[in-house]
Amino acid sequence: MIIIGGGAAGLYCAAVAGRRGRRVLVLEHQSRPGSKILISGGGRCNFTNLGAGADNYVTAGSPHFLKSALARCTPQDVLAWIERNGIAWHERKHRQLFCDHSSKQILHQLEVDCAEAGVALRLNCRVLRRTDDQGWRVDRVGSSENPAGHRFELTTNAGVFTASSLVIATGGLSFPRLGATPFGFEMAQQFGVPLIPRRPGLVPFTWSPSDRDQFAGLSGIAFECVTSLPAGGPTFREAVLFTHRGLSGPAILQISSYWRAGTPVCLNLLPDQSAADLLAANRAGGRTVKAALRQVLPERFVQAWCERHAPAKPIAQLSRRELERLSQDLHAWEIVPAGDEGYLKAEVTVGGVDTRGLSSKTLECRDVPGLFFIGEVVDVTGWLGGFNFQWAWASANAAGHAV
Repeated sequence: MIIIGGGAAGLYCAAVAGRRGRRVLVLEHQSRPGSKILISGGGRCNFTNLGAGADNYVTAGSPHFLKSALARCTPQDVLAWIERNGIAWHERKHRQLFCDHSSKQILHQLEVDCAEAGVALRLNCRVLRRTDDQGWRVDRVGSSENPAGHRFELTTNAGVFTASSLVIATGGLSFPRLGATPFGFEMAQQFGVPLIPRRPGLVPFTWSPSDRDQFAGLSGIAFECVTSLPAGGPTFREAVLFTHRGLSGPAILQISSYWRAGTPVCLNLLPDQSAADLLAANRAGGRTVKAALRQVLPERFVQAWCERHAPAKPIAQLSRRELERLSQDLHAWEIVPAGDEGYLKAEVTVGGVDTRGLSSKTLECRDVPGLFFIGEVVDVTGWLGGFNFQWAWASANAAGHAV
């Protein structure tokens, strides 16, 4: 078998298949494997989340698709692998697990596992394009060993390789500086495998012109809020961070994977108390909305927000309609981003190989026997906090036991 992509999913799949006695070749187009592993989690690799389940992922298909792979490689299984190999770890909020020391430990262990399983790894190995630029030089050819079947033939800068199974583990489009390419999606197109349109996920938003004028000067301010979308769906209680370009922080990154261009994002600025009660408690003494909000929110933010949303008069003089509108704005402040920061700042790719074209048990293409897609190239996008690594391990494990 051949695996294209030497990241978390590709190396883990290689080790699983190698331990089963398969002859495995991993092709990596960069000079070293695991570039994204090394930068993940601030250099400490948020390698899984103890609460990972199908509901923690974004996919255009049925969330039930994920359940088989996630059940056969659980966060507890990953943690057992980590502990078995002596990698110290710790748990942070929201059940996120990190290495105590360095992401390098995860990559090193994957390389050790692959070496012990007899996996061959070729670096700086790139599949070549056809001269007519109509796709990559990857073909299905007749097999002399199995006339009824086919083999995959790959023409690379290091020669021609053939295999009975081909696993695409090339990741998504995020972090182009680390070598991300659309190769996996183009391979799917070449073999007629359906795709879901791609867009950046876990990505900061950019200001609209009017919001930039009002709020760009708040760069560096952060506080906890709850983000959601008007149409419903999940809510995320985390920190929001103001930047000179827009909104960031975990609360924004989480909701960004569900957001669509041109639609608003809702921020509950007072998740722990009633805005109506706060305003009512500050009616006496000629207090203003600004004075009331300074008790619970950063002063510079309150100043900018009240300039747009709060009448400059004492709370006691506000009408019931004005108080109701203020309460609504404080619990569901709507911002319509101009856009997002794109793949350069995105942590993941939303969209990809349509799960409806894959087996949920093996990640094999239904219409192309022997062809597998795993990891981020698949239309499965996890929340922030170790969920995407868990999908990498789980999908790799499923394919590694099936090839």
